[in-house]
Amino acid sequence: MIFGPKGMWRYVPLQTPRILHRAATPSYTPPGRQHPGQPEGPLRLLSSAPILTHKESIMEVCIFFLHVIILLPGITASGHQVKSFFNHTAYLSCYFTNSQKTDIKDLRIFWQKGIAEVVHEVYYGQEKHDNLSPKYINRTKMDMNKWTLQLLNAGIVDEGQYTCIIQHRDKESPKVIHKSECSLSIIANYSQPEITQLPTGELKPKENLNLSCSSSGGYPEPRQMIWLISYENTTNRHIHHMDISQDAVTKLYNVTSKLNITVPTNVLTNISCLLHLREELGSLVSAPLVIEIQREETEQGKVNFFGPLIAVIILITLLLGFVILKNRNISSTSQSVSLPV
Repeated sequence: MIFGPKGMWRYVPLQTPRILHRAATPSYTPPGRQHPGQPEGPLRLLSSAPILTHKESIMEVCIFFLHVIILLPGITASGHQVKSFFNHTAYLSCYFTNSQKTDIKDLRIFWQKGIAEVVHEVYYGQEKHDNLSPKYINRTKMDMNKWTLQLLNAGIVDEGQYTCIIQHRDKESPKVIHKSECSLSIIANYSQPEITQLPTGELKPKENLNLSCSSSGGYPEPRQMIWLISYENTTNRHIHHMDISQDAVTKLYNVTSKLNITVPTNVLTNISCLLHLREELGSLVSAPLVIEIQREETEQGKVNFFGPLIAVIILITLLLGFVILKNRNISSTSQSVSLPV
């Protein structure tokens, strides 16, 4: 199916999907693809549709992919999962073995995302940029030795399903000889979670302790953030609400979780937060926040204990001194009375 002159859909026979070719030349040349210097020769129009404009040419490429996907079910399509780091190069393989050792000049290679965006095109050995989606211009390279497409500076918006289709030049029309699909997923590393005290200042026993744990610049969205509170030989897990925000440009996530507890006393306490990521990405843990205020209380307890003790000792000393002094006075008086006149 193609667009008619008035934008209406009409059918074109499958054997001749709107192809122009030269009557005297068996090679296939699509509309608007005549090479400079090549003699025009007599053309035979296999359908009565008009010559396409640039926008219609892009539509033709999209319709071509629909034609391959819908009307050629016999061509094998295999799905593969591809992962790439954010702002790195993603490698999308066409998984084409080229067992026939076909010359690249006899092949036409398309890469497309979904059914509407043309990512890359190699037209019989030459790269073509006329039909590319604007966001992929100057961002793709094709390694013909490995049949792999290199997508530079891969971002979150590049995630999705990609299709590689290879046509072979035929006497009448190009023949699809290979089709494969791959799904691209982007990964961005989150920063190490960091705990901050709100507000900052000296901790006092039995007061409220407000903590916040944050991590930023990651993708995909994490599963959850868990608070770990450890003292002596016990660790308690606390799951609180996790606030999630996404950057409007990069699409990266920032996450924050808050904890409100009473300041622990008389025990050494470690508080940390654990960020659980998706799938096989694992987890990230913060540096622990250590709380130890029993030492101050112990020292205060020592002061409270030794104060009365010292007072008692001083009192006893004074009493002993008073008794000794009194005894000496009595002895002196007795001696003076017993002396002869």
